[in-house]
Amino acid sequence: MPKQRRSRGPDRDRGGKREAPQKPRQRARQAHTDWRADSNLALIYGFHSVREALRTGRRQLVRLHATKEAAERLSSEIAAAHVPLNIMSAQELSARLGAQAVHQGLLVEANALEAGDISDVAESRGTVLVLDQVTDPHNFGAILRTAAAFGVEALITTHRHSPEVSGVLVKAASGGLEHVQLINVTNLARALHTLGDYGFYRVGLDSEGPAPLDSLPVSTPLALVLGAEGHGLRRLTREKCDVLARLDLPGPIKSLNVSNACAIALALVTRALKSAE
Repeated sequence: MPKQRRSRGPDRDRGGKREAPQKPRQRARQAHTDWRADSNLALIYGFHSVREALRTGRRQLVRLHATKEAAERLSSEIAAAHVPLNIMSAQELSARLGAQAVHQGLLVEANALEAGDISDVAESRGTVLVLDQVTDPHNFGAILRTAAAFGVEALITTHRHSPEVSGVLVKAASGGLEHVQLINVTNLARALHTLGDYGFYRVGLDSEGPAPLDSLPVSTPLALVLGAEGHGLRRLTREKCDVLARLDLPGPIKSLNVSNACAIALALVTRALKSAE
């Protein structure tokens, strides 16, 4: 009668040696492999970004992954949004998003927001931003955040030479993407021409502009046009603006990071518009 082979048992490898017990980090990675996010969904992480996605209801939320503590902080918003909740550890979230992602214990999978059309602002009486080849996701996201703070109606950019709406951009926007309509166009010069037909006063921000921005008699509808760092506004973009203006800065440095310049410009035009009321 042939000898029966002895089972190795769950704690022995093929050489008959006892397997080393898993360390906590190894267990976390193994548990994480049981969860795979849908690649067709947008990933939104970070407290402010997730909170605004829950509050506004502009997009369909599929699943929320959160630590117990983070879920408790947003318990009312989660209940109102009726989104399925999956409690996870912070280590599992980091394993999914990467160690550099500051997720603050929150990650929501959601359908992407649909980009608008230039015709959506045809009847606008407010302010829109136009970005000429601003490609850095951190700057783009920071501009969205500032735009939301100042009540900007839309942000217009091109399909090409603009960043992907990734988790990094959404995190930098800190919820701004949920409040400002994003409009993608093929040709920026043509879009600026169309804005002119709609009655927009098109102001191009340029460090060498002939007039200080705070000296202009601005009115709505207003399109504030900003260019990429280093290159500024392209020639055709400049030609389609009604006026080019600069930020008069008292210090020796006359140009700023585009997101910082945007914040100052919006503060100046907002004050000017209120004074004109």
